[in-house]
Amino acid sequence: MGTDFDEGGRGAPPEPWAVPFRKALSLRGRPESRLKWYFIWARRFAAYLSGGALHLASLEDAEGFLSTLSSSPGIGAWQVEQATDALTILLGSVFGQEWARTLRIPAAPAPPDVPLPNGEGPVERLRYAIRCRRYSIRTEDSYVFWVNRFLAFCRDRSVEQDGDAVRAFLERLVIAEQMSAATQGQALNALVFYFKHVVGTPFGDLGEFQRSKRPRKLPVVLSREEARRLLDAVEDPYRLPAALLYGGGLRLMEVLRLRVKDIDLERRQIAVRDGKGQKDRVTVLPERWRERLAAHLVEVRKIHARDLELGYAGTTFWPALERKYPGAPCEWPWQYIFPASRLYVDPASGKTRRHHLHETALQRAVRFAARKADIAKPVGCHTLRHCFATHLLESGADIRTVQELL
Repeated sequence: MGTDFDEGGRGAPPEPWAVPFRKALSLRGRPESRLKWYFIWARRFAAYLSGGALHLASLEDAEGFLSTLSSSPGIGAWQVEQATDALTILLGSVFGQEWARTLRIPAAPAPPDVPLPNGEGPVERLRYAIRCRRYSIRTEDSYVFWVNRFLAFCRDRSVEQDGDAVRAFLERLVIAEQMSAATQGQALNALVFYFKHVVGTPFGDLGEFQRSKRPRKLPVVLSREEARRLLDAVEDPYRLPAALLYGGGLRLMEVLRLRVKDIDLERRQIAVRDGKGQKDRVTVLPERWRERLAAHLVEVRKIHARDLELGYAGTTFWPALERKYPGAPCEWPWQYIFPASRLYVDPASGKTRRHHLHETALQRAVRFAARKADIAKPVGCHTLRHCFATHLLESGADIRTVQELL
């Protein structure tokens, strides 16, 4: 066991996670000869966090580290794959981070506006088709993930890529892997796009196949006292976005994607742009949090000014709109209200930008706050939206008004 703690730094004291990490690696059959490198990647990730605790690391942190690693000179694809495996085991098995299972090898950036040469593989053609349609990077990653899984499924079984293979693949997700209806739906959407826009022959009606049952769950609603205790227990920098989830009835991604121009402090309004169903709406800015939000914006503006001084490319932006207004990503009104703590390299343009907080970080902060506040109900970010609507109705608000705010 003595060599566990010498790897990557001889004579260094053992980290608290070293022993359980080695056990987790052994249980998963990782060769003894490669454990040295798994410890090296784990320690490099810890150093990347600049002293931050590993148990507080977010998906955004892990993806940022892997993206930086993949773009480093002298680092091969196999090393990035090994580092991804190391972080998945370390953060998932040792620190119990549920999101670690979704950690994937970062895709190599490809310019979105340059046609791919003939002879490229199906995944490269898929990326090109997605970027031509200006889909989000989330959609691109999701579609590539599912198409890769489908292609591997066909290779392993030596079957043709057709509707029968799609049906068998979707049924396997439910029967063998017991995936949810939402996950099966994601896979189906990815394959519909792939066959239509890459293969060029839609597979048509799949007929009857085993679908995952979508459970019907009653919404969880907190009392006003429980909501107050929950928000008091949420730690910064997540308290303010959590407060807007409750005070404005926003969805998770709606609050994280808010930009400076969407907030009207004078009229106490929040403009939600391109919400669910690509609809815009206006909701309320809670008076209790107005001054705190104004003070928060002052600090965000300092971060923005520092980014501009260092020559970074501003915030995440829509490619088509950026071509029309090239300076807009660096303008103050377009900055995210809740910016990420670290910069990232845009995989499409190669520019260094600042994105918003990662949703898993806010979700984890709310769940942790619920335990801290001793709330026994299952609480998530969407719970606060249910509370907003219910508490308004209990206060005598008109149901039509509440519907418009939501």
